[in-house]
Amino acid sequence: GRFDIVVANILSNPLKLLAPALLARVAPAGALALSGILQRQADEVRQAYATADPGVGLKLWRAAEGWICLTGVRNR
Repeated sequence: GRFDIVVANILSNPLKLLAPALLARVAPAGALALSGILQRQADEVRQAYATADPGVGLKLWRAAEGWICLTGVRNR
């Protein structure tokens, strides 16, 4: 199914591999939150999700001690 909120807290490599599957679960106007990402890996993760579905733009939500959380909302 598709959900209003999809959250994944795993390391960046699995997050990148799972981009199409996680994005497929985000409902129209739904939110996606990804954590377990090292700050230096943020651009790689953002690019993987933009390539899989440019309709969910990910932005930095929070950063702490070198770890970050990216969030985005499906715009369609």
